[in-house]
Amino acid sequence: MFFVESSVMRDDQNNACHGTGKVADIANIADLSLCHDAASSHQYSDSEIQGVYRAIRERRDMRHFQTRPVDPQQLLRFIEAAHQAPSVGYMQPWRFIRIVNKELRQRLYEHVNEERILTSEALGKRSDEFMQLKVEGILSCAEVLVVGLVDKRENYIFGRRTMPEMDLASASCAIQNFWLAARAEGVGVGWVSMFDPAQIRSLCNMPEGSQPIALLCVGHVEAFYPAPMLEMEGWDKRRLLSDIVFEDSWGNGKESVNDIVGKSRLKSELPE
Repeated sequence: MFFVESSVMRDDQNNACHGTGKVADIANIADLSLCHDAASSHQYSDSEIQGVYRAIRERRDMRHFQTRPVDPQQLLRFIEAAHQAPSVGYMQPWRFIRIVNKELRQRLYEHVNEERILTSEALGKRSDEFMQLKVEGILSCAEVLVVGLVDKRENYIFGRRTMPEMDLASASCAIQNFWLAARAEGVGVGWVSMFDPAQIRSLCNMPEGSQPIALLCVGHVEAFYPAPMLEMEGWDKRRLLSDIVFEDSWGNGKESVNDIVGKSRLKSELPE
């Protein structure tokens, strides 16, 4: 789990609270206690704010589940949270299919496993390493949801004329809402994208023009991973803030970000 432990001087923190216009200010986001003098009347309580950031920080893409059921009302709350997501032109392009047929779930699993093998073959020298990873929990989780984009999306022009992929971006926001709500209630979620959309569309009798984008595995877990599983397995690692935040132009401003991160001592709870 990565976090920013703030050690900058109070003057610097006050500047961050009030905002100096520099992207580096975001590194101070973890220390909320020193921003009371700049608090907005719309701000949540400290404990509520910390709860939001905790859910974000501790959300995990889960692959290991317990078989005990998820309360239907709880599942409905997660879907309702998803449905509160922002969407381009307010098109709300997401649809959720709850898989209750055991044979259908088995067929979804078999297809994902076929794609897993094809993915392995496409990975070249990392093929063997990939095959050691657990990439889904379809048969062990309590619930499986297929998330798809609606058909006839071409009718929605608002915000999509030059970027039609914004429907996918909107649905991704919905899935993230679902994920965070589930994590807050102690329920695990895993997003499986290893499939041929045409196959899933056929298996789930989705209309022509619709687009499946996710198989969500949902269920109780024995424990949440202390860090992203792929990071724990050495597949990749979290990028530094200085690698992803720029000023005015691509790649510019790394020095100012590195300066504030250096003061804040960005750490990992995992050993090197």
